[in-house]
Amino acid sequence: MLEMTREEFEEQVAEALDRIPPELTRLMDNVAVFVEDEPPADDPELLGLYEGTPLTDRGEWYAGVLPDRITIYRGPTLRMCATREEVVAETEVTVVHEIAHHFGIDDARLHALGYG
Repeated sequence: MLEMTREEFEEQVAEALDRIPPELTRLMDNVAVFVEDEPPADDPELLGLYEGTPLTDRGEWYAGVLPDRITIYRGPTLRMCATREEVVAETEVTVVHEIAHHFGIDDARLHALGYG
């Protein structure tokens, strides 16, 4: 497994977020991004997870709710990548994938766009 400290991995996630075009980040609403070491035990290869209400599903009722949560998982990413360059690329794909869920884009469309 590739060695990378939690701080180094968090920096990769932050850099991936910085590469999201400002036109999109301005549209993101009530969402927080976290890094965790491992995903839930029932899905040990999960790289990222979006939990919340996509922007496309929010209506007048949407007020006073906790932020949506995007979690990027360090362990599975490091286990599947052989180099730091691969971690950078995979982290960027994962971050974009989870942000796309925030915008209401489903897995089928993401796979078609190359973010599977």
